[in-house]
Amino acid sequence: MQTLPLITHTSFAKPIAWRKGISVSVEEFLADVNYLATLLPAGKHILNVCKDRYHFSVGLAAAIISNKVSVLPPTHTPEMLRQLQIFSPDVFCLYDNDDCDIALPRFNYPTMPKHPAKKVSIPRINTQQLIAIVFTSGSTGQPNPHPKKWGSLVQNVQAQAKRLGLSESNEYSFIGTIPPQHMYGFESTVLLPWQSGNAISSAQPFYPADICSAMQSIPAPRILVSTPLHLRLLLDSELNIAEPALLLSATAPLSYTLADKVETTLKAPLIEIYGSTETGQIATRRTIDGDSWQLLPQIKLTQQGEQVFAEGGHVEVATTLNDIIELTEPGFFLLHGRTQDLINIAGKRSSLTNLNHHLNAIEGVIDGAFFMPDELSHDHVTRLSACVVAPNLTASQLLAALRTKIDPAFLPRPLLFLETLPRNATGKLPREALKKLFDTSINKDLSCTQN
Repeated sequence: MQTLPLITHTSFAKPIAWRKGISVSVEEFLADVNYLATLLPAGKHILNVCKDRYHFSVGLAAAIISNKVSVLPPTHTPEMLRQLQIFSPDVFCLYDNDDCDIALPRFNYPTMPKHPAKKVSIPRINTQQLIAIVFTSGSTGQPNPHPKKWGSLVQNVQAQAKRLGLSESNEYSFIGTIPPQHMYGFESTVLLPWQSGNAISSAQPFYPADICSAMQSIPAPRILVSTPLHLRLLLDSELNIAEPALLLSATAPLSYTLADKVETTLKAPLIEIYGSTETGQIATRRTIDGDSWQLLPQIKLTQQGEQVFAEGGHVEVATTLNDIIELTEPGFFLLHGRTQDLINIAGKRSSLTNLNHHLNAIEGVIDGAFFMPDELSHDHVTRLSACVVAPNLTASQLLAALRTKIDPAFLPRPLLFLETLPRNATGKLPREALKKLFDTSINKDLSCTQN
């Protein structure tokens, strides 16, 4: 049986986490993990919704050493929870917030006692042990499960650590603006520090002032794991931020303009991560160096017709990528958006990713997104729409700027100006949220017309 350690820290006295400016040693962490493991309910599957990232990591580790499986659904809607119970009837919820109302058997994260000094050891985990099941939203409405084994997860984040040049000797402090329940946050704010001998911050800041406060509360060198949305808001706030040593970004492609501004302002390299729920992270790029993505070692892409598959390394079976990918030289590729984002209007093709890139590159645009409504019928003209946060621009100014960047066929009609866009905690814009936004706008306009 092949095993790998839960964490790679070489000293029990080293910090593995920071909570409210106070360090938590490896020894304390392992004691907390062992204590929680003795208290967890009997169910095999655990929905860990702890908002404190340290609590989440202790819960994850306690589940691992108890041979339980963490389930990570994309949402916690009543329907998703109903489907989760069908999938795993024994599932229970580990939580740490007083307002948790998830309709599952619940177990409150306990107040940890002062553990008496005693010898602890770092657990070794079977590489074939099922650690987590990450779900994607299926087209039928049923969540699609993607199992994650310990060996492949470790191989994944260790390849990431090597690519980023991380080493335990530097004692990095990680802070994430995305929740650890998201695949990107799970890998880059929990597993990556575990497997590179570094420390996490318990905080989960969203707003710029909170990010600055959280960064100030942890020692240098710092790594900020974030998204294009959070980085843009952080720059626009013009607040003073403790300088990071490295910035990571994922969930949506960055524009060169934003990446360059981030690096210039924060004085740190910015690396983008490419991956998916199905594959985990498989490539990186430094955006200011060009559009090309470099695959992680041992990962290979193959093309069959219009589909591209990833395999090798931690990707144990060939997995379809739901993106428009152009294979270039060996180990590199270009990304042209998601396959479901393809748009064909009047015989002209583009993608929502490409259009969003041009929209958000316009000076004065704080945030923006295109939306393609569902086609009502073959003889109905479906209008491409867009919503934007740009308080100092008019519609005519924005459309004029867009005309210089995109084909007139893709100019949005209607164009909604908003104070904020309905993004979720990871900075993504769910299609249903956009659809509801535009449906509400259309109904409001019809009501005004009738009155």
